Amino acid sequence: MVSAGLEILGLSLCAIGSLLVMVSCGLPMWKVTAFIEANIVVAQTIWDGLWMSCVVQSTGQMQCKMHDSVLALSHDLQAARALTIISSVMGVLGLMVVVAGAQCTNCIRAEYVKARVVNAGGVLYIISGVFVMVPLCWMANNIIADFYNPQVPASKKREIGAALYIGWAASALLLIGGALLCCSCPSSGSSGYSVKYAPTKRATPNGDYDKRNYV
Repeated sequence: MVSAGLEILGLSLCAIGSLLVMVSCGLPMWKVTAFIEANIVVAQTIWDGLWMSCVVQSTGQMQCKMHDSVLALSHDLQAARALTIISSVMGVLGLMVVVAGAQCTNCIRAEYVKARVVNAGGVLYIISGVFVMVPLCWMANNIIADFYNPQVPASKKREIGAALYIGWAASALLLIGGALLCCSCPSSGSSGYSVKYAPTKRATPNGDYDKRNYV
């Protein structure tokens, strides 16, 4: 029961983490306009994401434009695109693997094999969490470095957007959930020893039992 509870808890955390990775990947709020110095009062806010850039007017209107070329993007944006997509795909694969080996399903009969399949799904989720954390930390480091760089104009400085915080939460859920899935072990009710039964005693034609049964 304890192992089954860990599987359900780990799978729930990993599923939520994978959904948050997809949400973070699609949101345009990776970099947000920094309101500093003369930019305290502005008529528009700029959002920079992996796939598009958006301009939000003070009136509430928003206009978004897709990035024209992948090669024109910075290296951190290119890496973030690739790694977040890989993380999302690994999250879906991990879900399929864990469900196939979960104790509440009958896709696999052997308890030992089911536990190892769940462990493999946990490893996939841990790798998925690491893959999404790398571009997040890289992007945050570049944003902070540019923010404190005096050579960067104030109009070009950005702050950490909501998508990065969502991505960090997703990465934490994936790592914790994957670790719980890796702790799954075969249930104690199943043992590796097979039960052997003694052969039944057969009577001879004259009604007596064979003497070999008593040797």
